[in-house]
Amino acid sequence: MMLFKQFAAVSSITILSRVLGFARDVMIARLFGSGMATDAFFIAFKLPNMLRRIFAEGAFSQAFVPILAEYKMNQGEEVTRNLIAYITGLMLLTLTLVSIAGVLGAPWIIKVIAPGFSQIPEKFHLTSSLLRVTFPYIMLISLTSLLGAILNAWNIFYVPAFVPIFLNISMIIFAILAKKFFNPPIMALAWAVVTGGILQLGYQLAYINNMGLLVKPRLKLIDYGLWRVLQLMIPAMMGVSVSHISLIINTILSSFLLSGSVSWMYYADRLMEFPSGVLGVTLGTILLPSLSRSFCQGNKLEYSLMLDWGLRLCFLLALPSAVALAIIAKPLIVALFQYENFSSFDAMMTHHALLAYSVGLIGIMLVKVLSPGFYSRQDIKTPVKLAFITLIITQLMNIIFIGSLKHVGLSLSIGLGACLNAGLLYWQLRSKQIFKPQPGWMKFFLRLIFTVLVMAVALIVVLMFMPDWTQGSMLLRMLRIIGVILVGIIFYLIALNLAGFRLKDFIKK
Repeated sequence: MMLFKQFAAVSSITILSRVLGFARDVMIARLFGSGMATDAFFIAFKLPNMLRRIFAEGAFSQAFVPILAEYKMNQGEEVTRNLIAYITGLMLLTLTLVSIAGVLGAPWIIKVIAPGFSQIPEKFHLTSSLLRVTFPYIMLISLTSLLGAILNAWNIFYVPAFVPIFLNISMIIFAILAKKFFNPPIMALAWAVVTGGILQLGYQLAYINNMGLLVKPRLKLIDYGLWRVLQLMIPAMMGVSVSHISLIINTILSSFLLSGSVSWMYYADRLMEFPSGVLGVTLGTILLPSLSRSFCQGNKLEYSLMLDWGLRLCFLLALPSAVALAIIAKPLIVALFQYENFSSFDAMMTHHALLAYSVGLIGIMLVKVLSPGFYSRQDIKTPVKLAFITLIITQLMNIIFIGSLKHVGLSLSIGLGACLNAGLLYWQLRSKQIFKPQPGWMKFFLRLIFTVLVMAVALIVVLMFMPDWTQGSMLLRMLRIIGVILVGIIFYLIALNLAGFRLKDFIKK
């Protein structure tokens, strides 16, 4: 198995998904602008999306994939299929109850996560209505994530990576074609979310069926494997929830700020998620099952070598991404979003938030690589403890920053908190002697800094020769920003070659 080949394939698909995600956000910004309606939708979409990350992609995957990999290696096909059936049955029952509670309790939920909206009745009622529609998405996408975890355990990474494309396409089509059929028009996006969830689930069901792993859900609470997953999942939920508790607190705080603050942070977060999702999440996804297998086999050297490989590749991709994102933040936002209902003021506020987020991009991506070092060993408690420490310090930073920096302070605290979390995870990996860095890290960093400086100078110079970014059609602006990005990539690759980096150094069996 070649980890780099899998990383390249999955990241390529993820890039396509993220590009469509940008097209989706551009369409939302252009058609709906930045204000009460979009703030309401982003809040209504954020909660089920957040629960999906906690229950499914986060805690569930981290608990389920290592045990599933163990069963696949040691327990045989029939026992493994039974485990999948029991997990699916319990998950289906739980998600049904959660979805019903969410639909019925939408107004009370909004009062908790966005209390500032209660001061504007129209905004409050719109957000509640949108949440009632979007909340069942948690069931659809969580079941989709369950199927994705199974596929990942079988080293099929490209299928789950393709899944987000369906949601993006659904939202683009609904925004363009169905907007006029809904009152208010923003409701079209809520129904697009549900439709996208159905498409995502159906797409993966076909692959699971072809693999012979499509089992009938069964509810059996007395099963050793099921309880092992639950025992790992409960602390994992606490750990994953910590980062999302920060987001919930930020949402609560931003609901009291100037109207549009939620939207500005959303658009900035979406731009920041492009490199973190394409690179960080992909690295973490392919590392987790591989590390789990090495742990089950007792191969400590291979385990440490894989973590070292992941960290080097992460730095090689994260540092230039963070620097480039900070340099081209303003033209990127203007080229993507500043049209019609999205004003120059909205662009400026989003720009400030993105600069703050870019500070923590390296930390966000490193956490995705370092966390599997614990989860693959079925050690959930350590990252949970570190996450709680990060939460406390992040909220202290919120108190310090929000008074003078407003929504930018909230973005900055998230980024700095991610860097702190990454540092604590690395410290624990070293102190527990789980990870031993390979020789040459100092030389690696010096060469990397040189390459990033070359890229940064190239980007700054080419931006000096660009006309005002508000000029021209959307197509012309996009071609110009793509040209700037290509210049940065070309100079970075040239600098990598001059510094002695070679592709073969990162292609590991």
